[in-house]
Amino acid sequence: MMILIAGPYRGGTNDDPVLIRKNLDNLEAMALPIFRKGHVPMIGEWVALPLLKSAGSQKPGDDIWNEIQYPVAHRLLEKCDAVLRIPGASTGADQDVKIAKERGLKVYYHLDEIPDAE
Repeated sequence: MMILIAGPYRGGTNDDPVLIRKNLDNLEAMALPIFRKGHVPMIGEWVALPLLKSAGSQKPGDDIWNEIQYPVAHRLLEKCDAVLRIPGASTGADQDVKIAKERGLKVYYHLDEIPDAE
C-alpha cells in the first residue's frame, strides 16, 4: 500500500521554522517503519516543499503556499491506499482523514494497526 502520513506540519508552530522542522521530523519518523512493513510511505510535504520553492513561496500561508500545500495532499490521496494519522492538532491532517474516509480508504491511528504487506 501507499500510505499518506498525516499530522501537524504548520499547526501549533506560530510559523516558527524550528517547530515546523520538528513537526516534519515527527512525520518522517513514521516513514521507515511503514517501509519496513512492506509499504510505500508518503508525506505531502515531500512533494509540496520543492514545488513551493520553485513557485517562489516566501512564507507559510502566502498565496503560493495556499495554492500548493493542501492540494498536493488531496491529489496524493487519489493515489494512496491508506492514511496514518499521527497525533497532534492539524486542520490539514483532519481534512486528509475526512477525504480518505469519503474515498473509502483505510485510516490508521497507530503504526501497530498497519498490517505487514503480503
